[in-house]
Amino acid sequence: MTSVFSQIVSGDIPAFKVAEDESHLAFLDAFPLVYGHVLVIPKNETDYIFDIVSNEYLELFRFAQKVARAMDQVIICKRIGIAVIGLEVPHAHIHLVPLNNISDINFERPKLNFSEEKMKEIAQKIRAAI
Repeated sequence: MTSVFSQIVSGDIPAFKVAEDESHLAFLDAFPLVYGHVLVIPKNETDYIFDIVSNEYLELFRFAQKVARAMDQVIICKRIGIAVIGLEVPHAHIHLVPLNNISDINFERPKLNFSEEKMKEIAQKIRAAI
């Protein structure tokens, strides 16, 4: 079965995209931990991040770095944290989470809900910084 992320890649499910190239996509998490929480995925569906071929793995992290640097410019935070959990969706993905406190990256805390306008606003800010 196709993952929800592959459905986003194909355009079957909408997302607030912040960056895209031929092999990767970054978009706002629909269930964010904090304002500006971004997911970075390879377009090629692979369940486990460590199953990605070495050169593609490195390119995924290079792409994530580019997105994180843009986030750092437009989101007020101390750092952009990174997490790879891999249990929620069977499609490798990297969480880029703006951090002011260590608890900002606690995946057991309640998820936030932002308006569509607010999501469009932050996605546009990050896109403009790339």
